[in-house]
Amino acid sequence: MRIALCQIAVTRDPKTNLERARKALAEAAADGADLAVFPECSLVRFGRDIREAAEPLDGPFVTGLAEAAREHSVAVIAGTFEPSGDGRVFNTAVALGPDGALRAAYRKIHLFDSFGALESELVTPGDTPVVVELAGLRIGLITCYDVRFPELARRLVDLGAEAFAVIAAWGSGPMKEDHWIALVRARAIENTMWTIAVGQAPSLEFRDGFGVGRSMLVDPMGVVRTDLGPDETVRVAELDPAATDRVRAVLPCLEHRRLNLNRS
Repeated sequence: MRIALCQIAVTRDPKTNLERARKALAEAAADGADLAVFPECSLVRFGRDIREAAEPLDGPFVTGLAEAAREHSVAVIAGTFEPSGDGRVFNTAVALGPDGALRAAYRKIHLFDSFGALESELVTPGDTPVVVELAGLRIGLITCYDVRFPELARRLVDLGAEAFAVIAAWGSGPMKEDHWIALVRARAIENTMWTIAVGQAPSLEFRDGFGVGRSMLVDPMGVVRTDLGPDETVRVAELDPAATDRVRAVLPCLEHRRLNLNRS
């Protein structure tokens, strides 16, 4: 299975971002991708204006991505914002089939109220983990800060996930890039799970700290098969689902869980 990590830089203009995404998707398709994964907030760069930019899931951004997915016959995962009904927005990951059909929408559960940020001022939390089948693989959806919560990843395993897709607009700062790499690898290792992690590329246009790049494909043993570094780029990498079975044959840690531990 060929996975495109589409590490784009995101602006404050949804039309520009859609064109960048469409161009990246065309590049991914030309390299034989079955699935293209884009960052969190691909609709618009995170900021107070996300409430004005938010669109319903049948709005221009998702519709435009769906048209491109259908044109190139490539499944897509990407981050958007949709109105939540309480004056804030949902931070939503959409999953589109290669026919352009909306297969799933995951609304970010864990909001980034840390390191001086307060995402909950602008974003309404979701409450439902989501696993979606794309390109023949059941994928558990994780958005940015969610990756710090191993219980969500384990819930996705229990819901039948065969891989994780982590989309992010990871902030820069002391130890932050180290945390990103360690957390993505940890979720892969502890669940013996392929993990597709795609973040925004840094942008010289903005000094808001969002986007460190470092998109990665990590195998079920925690080996980083590809790392995109900081540059805006698209890279297609091979994901071998059979590798999961091989790893779990020698490392059956999911079978060794003890779910009823004494809490006293």
